Amino acid sequence: MEGSKTASSIIECRNVSRHYGALRAVDGVDLKIRSGETVGIGGPNGAGKTTFFDLISGLTAVSGGQVLFNQASISGVPPYKSFHSGMARTFQVTDGFGSLTVMQNVLASAVYGDPIMRPGLLFSKTDQEKAVSVLDEFNLSHLSERLVADIPALDRKKLMVATAVMHGPQILLLDEPVGGLTPSEIDEFIELMSLLKARGITIVFIEHVMRFLMAVADRALIMHQGKLIYDGTPIGIASDETVKSVYLGSEAESLKETSL
Repeated sequence: MEGSKTASSIIECRNVSRHYGALRAVDGVDLKIRSGETVGIGGPNGAGKTTFFDLISGLTAVSGGQVLFNQASISGVPPYKSFHSGMARTFQVTDGFGSLTVMQNVLASAVYGDPIMRPGLLFSKTDQEKAVSVLDEFNLSHLSERLVADIPALDRKKLMVATAVMHGPQILLLDEPVGGLTPSEIDEFIELMSLLKARGITIVFIEHVMRFLMAVADRALIMHQGKLIYDGTPIGIASDETVKSVYLGSEAESLKETSL
């Protein structure tokens, strides 16, 4: 598969599996992701995409195989340790700390991101300046004093990414970053992804919105029944017969037109 030809990788999965009784949620996945790549993962509901993220980030233990981060095994390593090593992740639920302000949410990530700091201590001037800079970068400065519970869905999604990149991760895992957004809001998120790509962050994201995947990803993966059934360029998805039969259906033709 494309991407497995080079030995240099930031993430490597070797025959990674997760079984729940007879259900093979992730079934023997082999994969290498190079530093600086932007990889989009698609597939039908129940294909194993989020479970696969859980295995990479350490939220769920593998049933078999091995996950490596920067050539070191992280199988069994808790998520907070992987985070301190440079791996950040967002989730489908984008509520944040609803009773705190936007600024307080970003500063809260400073506490979690520093293995020495403990809640209750004063924030350093450096962290406060970085929080202001991040909010400005994500066009959230005008909402800094608003409660997260009161801001629009697009801004909550942007805030979740902002808190994830507060400490400059090497790799960012995004689970359905534009789910539920309008077409114009998706366009704004595409611009945000371009900004993150320019910073050299490795980005791996799960997304059902194929327009977003086609616009953002350098490389596309499609999962079905826990297996990878496609690994290649986004433009090639619409022409793959297996992907068309199990996932895209009639949408394949519209994707071909979009890519022309």
